[in-house]
Amino acid sequence: MNDCSRKTLLRDIKRVLLCVLAGAIISINLRSFVHTGGLLPGGFSGLTILIQNVCQKFFSIELPYGPIYLALNAGPIIISFKAIGKKFTIFSCITIVLTSILTDMIPLKVITYDILLISIFGGLVNGFAITLCLRADATSGGTDFVAMYLSEKFNIDAWNYILIFNACILAVNGYMFGWDKALYSIIFQFTTTQVIHGLYKRYWKNTLLIVTDKPKLVTDEIYRLTHHGATDIKCMGSYQDTPRTVVYSVVSNSELKKVVSAIKQIDPCVFINIIKTDQVEGRFTLPKTD
Repeated sequence: MNDCSRKTLLRDIKRVLLCVLAGAIISINLRSFVHTGGLLPGGFSGLTILIQNVCQKFFSIELPYGPIYLALNAGPIIISFKAIGKKFTIFSCITIVLTSILTDMIPLKVITYDILLISIFGGLVNGFAITLCLRADATSGGTDFVAMYLSEKFNIDAWNYILIFNACILAVNGYMFGWDKALYSIIFQFTTTQVIHGLYKRYWKNTLLIVTDKPKLVTDEIYRLTHHGATDIKCMGSYQDTPRTVVYSVVSNSELKKVVSAIKQIDPCVFINIIKTDQVEGRFTLPKTD
């Protein structure tokens, strides 16, 4: 086995472990915070619980969580396999299947009955678990597939749009079962979304202003690593009154470390100003999901 194959294998093992850990945490969270508070988590997990509640209240039928959750995810899984990435979908299925199984197996565990604490800390735990999936280049399923698809295709941060979708699900639940738990569920989902937005930085962007004497080598390396170019700006160094070049480029957060490291190897005397960038209009390429 060569070094490249070994690195790929180790990376895949790490991804599997992250997906398994995420599935276990999500299941425990559902059987502790979510069930105790009578909340609806985001995405298809919340839709699954809503279907369970409707069947139990109006038809006196108790449905298991797993089969409903798997059925709802069937369509997005197929779309993801074709449009996003095969390995991405396979690793995501590990979390989806594990969550479906464990949620029906794990006994109920009450941590606190304080509904506000449940909403906040349950949301924190849920957001952390979903972030583990995303760091494994996978997802916990459902609307996460939709968010990833929109982010890949249109290069946008789609999590706030998913929050709007979840609010619609909560509105239905509030109308049918009362507004108190629905409103607390909004706190739960909002906390989840903010944790993901803060911890998962793949779609964050950085503007690089690179002062170097080797602009051609730097721009070539940026293109090789990121598959998008840079702009050379001719200027004058005020301290030594010598002609200099500023290379201007924008890179994603996931590319930043390797780009900066490569530039320093090319020019040890380089000066780099890194600026956080909220939005970029125009042609910009992100690393593809496998």
